[in-house]
Amino acid sequence: MITNESVNRAIDYILQHIEDVTLEEVADYCHFSKYYFCRLFKTQTGESVHGFIKRVRLEQSAFRLKVEQERPITEIGADYGYSSSNFSSAFRKHYRIAPVTFRRSISHASMKHPFFHREEWRAESFEECNRKITVEQLPDYHVIYERRFGSYEGIGVAWDAFLEKYQDYLTEETRLLERTYDDPAVTSSENCLYDICMSVEQGCPLENTVDIQGGRCLVYYFKGHAKCIYAAYQTIFLVWLPKTSYELDASKSLFDVYHKVDADTMYMELDICIPIK
Repeated sequence: MITNESVNRAIDYILQHIEDVTLEEVADYCHFSKYYFCRLFKTQTGESVHGFIKRVRLEQSAFRLKVEQERPITEIGADYGYSSSNFSSAFRKHYRIAPVTFRRSISHASMKHPFFHREEWRAESFEECNRKITVEQLPDYHVIYERRFGSYEGIGVAWDAFLEKYQDYLTEETRLLERTYDDPAVTSSENCLYDICMSVEQGCPLENTVDIQGGRCLVYYFKGHAKCIYAAYQTIFLVWLPKTSYELDASKSLFDVYHKVDADTMYMELDICIPIK
C-alpha cells in the first residue's frame, strides 16, 4: 500500500499529464527537490519516477493500440511523445514484440484470464453487451481511499482490511467504489494500480480522501461471479467500443460502484463506469 499522500498526489499528476510530464515538473508540483522526491517515490513504489513514467506511457499506448484499432500506430505513439522509430524501439524493449504484431495478437491474448487461469470465457456479442450499457452523467464521489500496486486477484483481502479499518465511517448512504488504472491483459499483474474507496461526506478529517470524477460515462451493469468481471471489461474493450463512436476520456480513471456483494459465493452486482468524452 502506498501510504505517503505526496507520492499518491504525484502519481495522480503523472497519470493526468502522462503525455509529456517530466520528473522536474512532478517534484515541483509536490514541493520537493527532485533528489529527495526520487528517493521517496522509489521507497514507496519500488520504481524510479523515470521508470514509472516510461512504463505507464508504453502501457497506455499499448492499451490504445488495443481499443483504437483503426488509428495509425505512429499517431498513437506521437500522443505519448515518441517519433515513429523511437516508439517501435521502446515498445519492443518493453513488450518484446513490435507494435504492429502486438495489435494483431492482443485480442487473442486478452482471452487468457490473468487470475483464474483455468477459467474459460467467451466474449458477449455486441447486442448482449449493448443491452447492459447506458450512457449516464454520474456525480463526483468524495471518498476515503487506499492505493495499492499488485494483482487485482488480491483485491478481496484488501477490501476486508479496508472495511474493518474504516468501519466507523460506514453509513446507509455509503457507496463502495473501486478505481482501476490498468488493463491486466496489457500490464503485468505486479504493476497493476488500484484504489479501494468508500464514499464519505465532504469535511472528513482523514488525509487519504480524494474526489473521483464522474461526468459522462458508459455504465455497464454487471451481475455475476467476481471471476467474470474481467470478461465483462474485455467485452467492452474488444467488442463493444470498436463498433461505436464513443471515445474514452483518458484524463479520468475507470471505476466500479458496488451494489451487492456476497462474500461467501462471490456473487456481485456493480456498475462498471468508463469515462467518455
